[in-house]
Amino acid sequence: MLKEVPPISEAETAEHLLKDKKNGLIAVLSGTLDKPVMTGTKSPIENWEGEIALISAYAKSGGQWSLPDVDTRLVKQSAGNVKQLRLVTAQSSQVLLFMLTMLLAGMVLSNLVEEKSNKIIEILAASVPMDAVFLGKLFAMLAMAFVGITVWASIGGVLALISGSALPSFPTPAVGWPMFITLGIVYFATAYLILGSLFLGIGAMAATVREVQTLSMPVTMAQLIVFFIAMYSVTKMGQPIELFAVFFPFTSPFAMLARAAQEPVLWTHALAIFGQLIFVVIVLRVGVTLFRRNVMKSGSGGRVKKQNGRRLFGLLRVGN
Repeated sequence: MLKEVPPISEAETAEHLLKDKKNGLIAVLSGTLDKPVMTGTKSPIENWEGEIALISAYAKSGGQWSLPDVDTRLVKQSAGNVKQLRLVTAQSSQVLLFMLTMLLAGMVLSNLVEEKSNKIIEILAASVPMDAVFLGKLFAMLAMAFVGITVWASIGGVLALISGSALPSFPTPAVGWPMFITLGIVYFATAYLILGSLFLGIGAMAATVREVQTLSMPVTMAQLIVFFIAMYSVTKMGQPIELFAVFFPFTSPFAMLARAAQEPVLWTHALAIFGQLIFVVIVLRVGVTLFRRNVMKSGSGGRVKKQNGRRLFGLLRVGN
């Protein structure tokens, strides 16, 4: 909105008017019609520079010339419009994927700590290889997560049918809705497995709930940073930051799901899913190694110390 400012003294300048909070100005136009001067920050000057020049030229001519009428032709969509609409789908899917992963992956950590405190994990370790225990636990919790998501999705579908056209409709992704939903399920599974295997490794190192909270807090904060990187890379397709988000295992599910919304290429998703699964195996193996080192050996070490103490006590009694 344009606002007329009363004449100012020579001591006052446009900078003084901009600093005055009572005026609330973002830019000040001064000078003459032959040489208008616009003072302000970069954004308003770039937005108004062309309009000011046009208004000055019109006023200088005394209103003798008129602007031509512009004919308009409407089309259903354009490449730029489709790109912007698909960006909305990409960002919304990333937010949903992040929320589901963070809400459901924490169950793996609490479940393992409870089994360690109840000594159930030691019974399982004595009868089944620890690799199989960790892998079975991870996929069992993933199945439970899918059951919860199915229930929530069913409730959401019923509410969507009741609401009708009241809910907003998201633009169609580049790969189509059936393939996009399939990739969304797969990327949720890989993101859950990556984070769940990391939480299993944390649970293997922690002995109490307090230690779990201490160790899991940095991972949770790092996961937020990962999410922000993935969100930032959505608008940087093909640039180094987006390529980093695609190849980095923790951001790869989010970045690749955004790619599915914006690009129709499918073979890159096969490579990304394969790489994510390989990373899950690596993290899971590290977690098993930590569990064997911190839990299994600590238990046997305690028994050895106890037996050595009994032998020493017997030798003292024999000596007396």
